[in-house]
Amino acid sequence: MAAVTEAQVRESLKQCMDPEIPISVVDMGLIYGIKITDDNKVDIKMTMTTRGCPLHDTLVSDVKRYVNKVPGVAGTNVEIVWDPPWTPEKMSDEGKKLINYGKQKTVAPINYEVAMPQGVGSVVKQEDGSLILMNKEEQGFMVNQAIVDFWHLCNGKRRITELVDAFAQKMGLKREQVEKEVLQLVTQLRDGGLLTIAEPEVSNVQFKK
Repeated sequence: MAAVTEAQVRESLKQCMDPEIPISVVDMGLIYGIKITDDNKVDIKMTMTTRGCPLHDTLVSDVKRYVNKVPGVAGTNVEIVWDPPWTPEKMSDEGKKLINYGKQKTVAPINYEVAMPQGVGSVVKQEDGSLILMNKEEQGFMVNQAIVDFWHLCNGKRRITELVDAFAQKMGLKREQVEKEVLQLVTQLRDGGLLTIAEPEVSNVQFKK
């Protein structure tokens, strides 16, 4: 039996997306440690961006699924730790580029009370069952089903406040459990070219009677 390597596990985890942001758990800096036993069982030590992440179970399941895709892996155990706490500085250079970390470009702020996001692009399902959201420039972002479900909810007719309610209902969670994640997700999907943000236009032209 060939020995499983840390490099193989890490490469597979690059396909596993953070449920809040369409960036891999590796590039997000969430993977704190990978240990492989002599019988090819894999122990993952990782963290989350926030303690109250409502998609905690989804992410753990996704990590196990991608590790188990590595040929020879006999089982996967995931331990969630909070020390040291996650910060954006733990992201890889590639991850920072993907979310324009460090304000590499200026984008218009989103008015969460009136903005009505519209999903653009397409969903591609690969042979291994993994999902990709493809924007109009044919840039692909590996995502999970929860992100795809949210993207489908963005039909250009729901305000962001309404999207929070709809996503919470779909996930079986309370509004306050998903509000922060929805706001982050809207921003990241917009920056990835997977959402357009429609807001009512206000004219600055004054007409005299």
